[in-house]
Amino acid sequence: MRFTDTQGYFVSEASVYRLLKAQDLITSPAFIVVKAADGFHTKTTAPNQLWQTDFTYPKVTGWGWFYLSTVLDDFSRYIIAWKLCATMAASDVTETLELALAASGCDQARVLHRPRLLSDNGPCYVAADLAKWLDEERIEHVRGAPCHPQTQGKIERWHQTLKNRILLEHYCLPGHLDAQIEAFVGHYNHQRYHESLKNLTPADVYLGRGQTILLERERIKRHTIQQRRLLHHCQAA
Repeated sequence: MRFTDTQGYFVSEASVYRLLKAQDLITSPAFIVVKAADGFHTKTTAPNQLWQTDFTYPKVTGWGWFYLSTVLDDFSRYIIAWKLCATMAASDVTETLELALAASGCDQARVLHRPRLLSDNGPCYVAADLAKWLDEERIEHVRGAPCHPQTQGKIERWHQTLKNRILLEHYCLPGHLDAQIEAFVGHYNHQRYHESLKNLTPADVYLGRGQTILLERERIKRHTIQQRRLLHHCQAA
């Protein structure tokens, strides 16, 4: 899809795979891919209807474990906000959510329904302080069933993707880890095509330009096929 978007010429995925396979450039991943078993029971239909949040634990050499708090939009898989924390307290969750509200514009827009929040049952997510803050912000909180991480499958998959890239290196300062996370979030949101999003980036879907891109790709595909047929007829004549 990147070739189609940048070069204006359509090449099928099957053709790309066949060419790469012929050159022995298709290799098995060196990691185990974790897939969510089932989708969330209530499907989202637009951005900012449901946000998923969770922590994961990167390590800094000589400093110990840090805690990455992330807010992911369920519909687009767009990383709205993230924060590298020294603890996993309810205050870390609220600070990350405040970043998400500001980044999404939901702290200023007058909307009837705020985004719902989906999390697991970790201590910081069942804390009374978080419940009070969510109530003040009019955010409904939904928690997954205990011992069933598939409910938060999209953010769990994001953690797996992040770790497969970030943990290839060792970090000696928190600032180095923070900078690497920031760079990868930018790549993930704006450059990395996602198969479940029809090979669009999360930003394409979250910012509402996905349908325009898909229509342009279809136009390029039809034009390319027409040109190929014309070339074939000329060669056969």
